[in-house]
Amino acid sequence: MTAPLFPGRARRSVAALGAVSAGLLLLSACGGDKPTPLATVTVGSSSVSAESEGECSANGQDLTMDKVQNCLTDPKKAKTVEYGRGDTLRLGVEPEVVEDGKKWQAVLDGQPITEPSSNTYRSFQGADVFATGGQGEAPQSKLLGFVQVGEDGKPLSVWTFKLKLKK
Repeated sequence: MTAPLFPGRARRSVAALGAVSAGLLLLSACGGDKPTPLATVTVGSSSVSAESEGECSANGQDLTMDKVQNCLTDPKKAKTVEYGRGDTLRLGVEPEVVEDGKKWQAVLDGQPITEPSSNTYRSFQGADVFATGGQGEAPQSKLLGFVQVGEDGKPLSVWTFKLKLKK
């Protein structure tokens, strides 16, 4: 024998089911705006992560070299992390960045510091990214970029970070 269904309980169940359905419908409507994968820079116990946004993300299409250059040199949107001389610099990307034959490369102040790689993590122990080689005073900050490239080597996305010299 089954328990009788009360009208009040039925209304609440239908209302709850409707609310869940409406929520799922709203989430699926936003499906085209899924976030881009994150890139992360870690120095010591400090980490900053960023998405590739706006003109720095071609959403699966190639970026022009002008856009790549603008993304790598524009400090306005760059997330900042403090870096002390000799600290270990750790760079990482989410697995989506290297799926389907894609790779990424690290660029410091416009100069590549790594070869394109399909690994999701790189570490530079004791590196001094602010070394000048005796060529004057060290800058107070540098821009570190990650450039995602497709199988054909063309740029797809750029993430930018600002390394600020600890005093």
